[in-house]
Amino acid sequence: MILLQVNQLEKYYGADLILSNIKLELQSRDRVALVGRNGAGKSTLLKIIAGELGYDGGEIIKPKDVTIGYLAQNTGLESDLSIWEEMLSVFEHLRTMESSLRRLEEQMADPNVFNDQNRYERVLKEYDELQVKFKELGGYQFEADIRSVLHGLNFPDPEVSISSLSGGQKTRLALGKLLLTKPDILILDEPTNHLDIETLTWLEQYLQSYDGAILIVSHDRYFLDKVVTQVYELSRKQMQRFVGNYSAYLEQKSANYERDMKLYEKQQQEIADLQDFIQRNLARASTTKRAQSRRKKLEKMEIMDRPLGDEKSASFSFEIEKQSGNDVLTIDSLAVGYDGETISKDISFRVQRGESIALVGPNGIGKSTLLKTIIKKLPPLSGTISYGTNLSIGYYDQEQANLTSNKRVLNELWDDYPLKPEKEIRTVLGNFLFSGDDVLKIVSSLSGGEKARLSLAKLMLKKANVLILDEPTNHLDLDSKEVLENALIDYPGTLLFVSHDRYFINRIATKVVELSQNGSTEYLGDYDYYVEKKLEQEELAKLAQEEAGKQMSKTETSDKKSYQQDKESKKLERQRKRKLEEIEQRIEELENQIQYYEQQLCEPEIFQDHEKVMDITIHNEQAKSELEQLMEEWAELAE
Repeated sequence: MILLQVNQLEKYYGADLILSNIKLELQSRDRVALVGRNGAGKSTLLKIIAGELGYDGGEIIKPKDVTIGYLAQNTGLESDLSIWEEMLSVFEHLRTMESSLRRLEEQMADPNVFNDQNRYERVLKEYDELQVKFKELGGYQFEADIRSVLHGLNFPDPEVSISSLSGGQKTRLALGKLLLTKPDILILDEPTNHLDIETLTWLEQYLQSYDGAILIVSHDRYFLDKVVTQVYELSRKQMQRFVGNYSAYLEQKSANYERDMKLYEKQQQEIADLQDFIQRNLARASTTKRAQSRRKKLEKMEIMDRPLGDEKSASFSFEIEKQSGNDVLTIDSLAVGYDGETISKDISFRVQRGESIALVGPNGIGKSTLLKTIIKKLPPLSGTISYGTNLSIGYYDQEQANLTSNKRVLNELWDDYPLKPEKEIRTVLGNFLFSGDDVLKIVSSLSGGEKARLSLAKLMLKKANVLILDEPTNHLDLDSKEVLENALIDYPGTLLFVSHDRYFINRIATKVVELSQNGSTEYLGDYDYYVEKKLEQEELAKLAQEEAGKQMSKTETSDKKSYQQDKESKKLERQRKRKLEEIEQRIEELENQIQYYEQQLCEPEIFQDHEKVMDITIHNEQAKSELEQLMEEWAELAE
């Protein structure tokens, strides 16, 4: 079923054309990603589809009964209610129906109604119809749904007041509330912001089984690969559709460009050949007709445009001025936190020159706090941090707190490096996609992506031999992320970074340090290795827990069984002794038989009778065989 169609949509901001001839279609259970550079118009298009923004041309077709749920970037839930009360408000219609059911139950229990057959049947019919509707709408499971979503989004205490939550928590809660409404079309703009890796994994699984259609803008490649089955690329104000997940989109886009370029080059060669033939043969009487025929063919030819390829990308690399010592950082029994309150303790790990270490763990565990403690923005609560020789540390703050000035972009960079000529500063800014009048923008007015690129430009010019990065991929589009990854892979210094971007961690990290409330654990490998080892550990822990459960069960039942076991063992011992006595008695009988048979075989009247010898010999061998078996059985019982 088609839920929504966008046809030839146009959008202007003033005189500037933002979107042109946009076409998009959503059907039931579609999983669609909208990708493109920062500033391409992705969020604008989502707002138009969600009905929060108007448009200047084209049409949006949607059946009246189709519902749309939209979550904008960093939309925090503001409320004076508790988390549980706010989530319950989503199901107010079901709670009203539940109250009506209770009221009807009371009426049916009323003797006046019960004794009035017509009235009772009328109430019973109303009750049955309402109960069926209540069940169909999920009336018996909405509280379980709330608990499931809150658990998945890491809200362990639903009685907490929303007003006491952080901005990131309010954003996560807004996502949870939207998921509970279960609209026919779910529109999510950067839903992975403020989610740790564990919560991201839960959200992927939730969206994979979601009954409605999903339209997502995200810069998390792992997330897109797991969730989406179609990709719409928004580039140069226009849209193109690709079937498959994000990785498939990249492959198709590359293959399409190569194909189009080959067709373009082939046509250009054909045009050049035609023009050359026309030029050489048009004036000659013998070939002028052929030249005129070629000219008509050239005039009728539909000339292809040169494939545009990718838009301009940022271009930068990180260099160092001097080499650090081999031992960069040694962290021993460190406790970190704010205002004397410990968030995480017993943190111990070493950082060697040239390592690239990813710091992972759930939100609120103290990863950013640890980085700020290392760069001496916060004091350690206990433990030690030892710094190596010749260290020059560059720090990237995920909140870009140092980029709130009223300076122009040009001056923000130039004031830090006043000895560099303006041309060089402009060149650096151009490499980070600040060109022309962009360098005259006020820093505080920049978008998140622009501030991120400016922060990276400042970091690059510092030429530090140790980079400490807190969520460096936040606010960067997918293309800028790839440029940053390549720059960090080639970086000759040492990296310590916090990131929830699993693809980024996998490409950059040579070691993963997992932070918990009571310490840190090192994994010598990339993100995939870390996940593999974690699964192994969880499996081992599960097996150990099961074994401990078995042992506990044995211990709990051992006292009950001890008397019975003692009684049983004494019984078995009596049986063993009795069996031994029986075997010994039978052995004695067989030995006497064998001795008797052998004596008979020595008698002249016996050994001269061939038939008697055969008969006695057979019986003697049978006795010996039985004796041998009994001797083995006796030996086993006597041990």
